[in-house]
Amino acid sequence: MELNQPWWIDVIKAFIVVNLVLGAFAYLTWTERKVLGRMQNRYGPNRAGPFGLLQPIADLVKLLRKASFEPAAGIDILYYAAPVVAGFTALAAFSVIPFGGVWHWGSYDVTGWVVNVSIGLILLFSLSAIGIYAFVVGGWASESKYSLLGAMRTCAQLVSYEVSLGLSVLGVVIMGQSLSLVDIAEKQQATMWFVIPQFVGFIVFFISGIAETNRAPFDLPEAEQELVAGYHTEYSGMRWTLPRYRYDQLMNFGWKVLLPVAVVNLIVTGAIVLYFGF
Repeated sequence: MELNQPWWIDVIKAFIVVNLVLGAFAYLTWTERKVLGRMQNRYGPNRAGPFGLLQPIADLVKLLRKASFEPAAGIDILYYAAPVVAGFTALAAFSVIPFGGVWHWGSYDVTGWVVNVSIGLILLFSLSAIGIYAFVVGGWASESKYSLLGAMRTCAQLVSYEVSLGLSVLGVVIMGQSLSLVDIAEKQQATMWFVIPQFVGFIVFFISGIAETNRAPFDLPEAEQELVAGYHTEYSGMRWTLPRYRYDQLMNFGWKVLLPVAVVNLIVTGAIVLYFGF
């Protein structure tokens, strides 16, 4: 279907999506701080604005006004480029995720996605893989052995769970018969939500996603007790006091539990689609 959608509409959609993502991140972080504050018998953010709702904005102003320091022996270009690459890949991933259908505004057609590529799912995982390089470069560019060791452990964690993450969505690819996220979304609209038949794959994807984003209990890169913030030694990072896995438990869970479950789910899905169709 030919769409009348000029390039400037895509630019506006990209601007809106990026700001919505950043806003959601800011206030989900505020929610997390509130919940964890109550878990630790304290109030959490409650000073900036009513109920502390302006705390994310106050944090942004604080970060912008902080004095800038860098390691004397650090490699300047790579040291500053690593966070930029990590942020860019995280935001660019949302460009291929559909959030609606097609709307008609006057003489223009407005699609519910920024870009639709035939290999959108591969692009999504490629951006995630490029983000791993940012962690390696960030740990290495500071010329600190502790940061480098933390970066290597982080990359080992990301690679371990990236495998399970990728395998967990292949069942959806088989059922949707496409690598385009738009096509997969339309196939679900015509049949059923794939989370129902792919519930096991969803659980693997959800757990792997938590590990990929270094959230508790997989937050070893930000575990001050074990790693002195890991590759964040030269950067600022969040701190909590929740229990977390040991590093050997983290790797064993990824390779010995999630990976076999994802493989079995893929084989069963392929067999069912082959013999019974979908």
